[in-house]
Amino acid sequence: MKPFDLTTKAANGLQRGITTGTCATAAVKAALLYLLYDLRSDVVRVTLPDGSHFVPLEIMELEKTDSEKAVAAVIKNAGDDPDQTHRACIRAAVSRNRGMGIRFLRGNGVGQVTQPGLAIAIGEPAINPTPRAMMRQAVQEVLEEAELPEEGNFDITVGCDNGEAIAGRTFNPRLGIEGGISILGTSGIVEPKSLASFRASIEIYIRVALGDAPEEIVLAPGNLGQRFARESLSLPTKQVVQISNFVGFSLDYVEQVLESNQTFLSRLWLIGHPGKLAKLLDGVWDTHSQQGTNPVGSVLNAARRFHLDRALLEAGEGQRTVEGLIGAWEGHPAVERFWLQLEEAITERVRDRLPRVNEVATRLFQMNGAPLAGREHKAVGAHQSKWEGGHR
Repeated sequence: MKPFDLTTKAANGLQRGITTGTCATAAVKAALLYLLYDLRSDVVRVTLPDGSHFVPLEIMELEKTDSEKAVAAVIKNAGDDPDQTHRACIRAAVSRNRGMGIRFLRGNGVGQVTQPGLAIAIGEPAINPTPRAMMRQAVQEVLEEAELPEEGNFDITVGCDNGEAIAGRTFNPRLGIEGGISILGTSGIVEPKSLASFRASIEIYIRVALGDAPEEIVLAPGNLGQRFARESLSLPTKQVVQISNFVGFSLDYVEQVLESNQTFLSRLWLIGHPGKLAKLLDGVWDTHSQQGTNPVGSVLNAARRFHLDRALLEAGEGQRTVEGLIGAWEGHPAVERFWLQLEEAITERVRDRLPRVNEVATRLFQMNGAPLAGREHKAVGAHQSKWEGGHR
């Protein structure tokens, strides 16, 4: 097994860090070594989930309350990632139990799951599956070092100093995790501002949005979706998922969750600015500015397909931004119909990826929140024949 070199920077030139799950695992290992063998460790080695690497972590505090319980603490270093838990103190207490195996309990500052849709059951401490597996692995490693192996019957209580206040600056309240932070990590290493971590967050929000089988949810690249959901649909915040530029990825994951749950969704709203969503008509499902066509070009391509007035096309071709194009077209009687046609065309393109969604609707807005189509309109049904007879 090789050490993971945290001094080597990520591909984006930023410093990697360690997850809360890795910190908790280090604290568990130090506490257990002290509890069983009276061995005080200033540094412990944590095996990463890949099974091929480890990281050495410094133990900041270590104490034994009695012969049945020991507590250790580790300070998290998130590297250059803008992580709210950077420099947080993660604590783990390990105590013996009688024949109950390994149990995970929440200490002060670690949240509790209160809503469906997450990888952890309602009522459980917000300690994700990979960190739990890492802690079990640490227990096994300690026991294997014993001259007289012990049975693995331990309560592991994980906490975080000031965790409830830290969690208030995260999405935990929105996800139905109450009372503190989550103990997270899939690789044990924080990749700073990585696409993988962003996508993993979107996956969580989609699972929560669909967790209690709602009638409808909203996907939106930015903040426009929250305003629309609040003012027009009266939907709770958890049913609105900000997907940034990952439109195709998010749509596919919605379908994946519905398939996994063997459920259906009555309506999915796709809300956003035409500068991003018009790219879908050009087959661009990652709408980042570095991907695909220029956003003005995407809108103009659609305008040509729908035979918008030549004078308007010429006026649009001189614009450098979609907001400028919107302003140049404002007030022309043909434009409102064009925006409606664009919404319907985007809907047609999206619904082919969502066989388990009954209706899809697209709404386009200016950056100031004004609707471009100028009026309410119905969602467009997808795969209508599948829904005859009321099957859900």
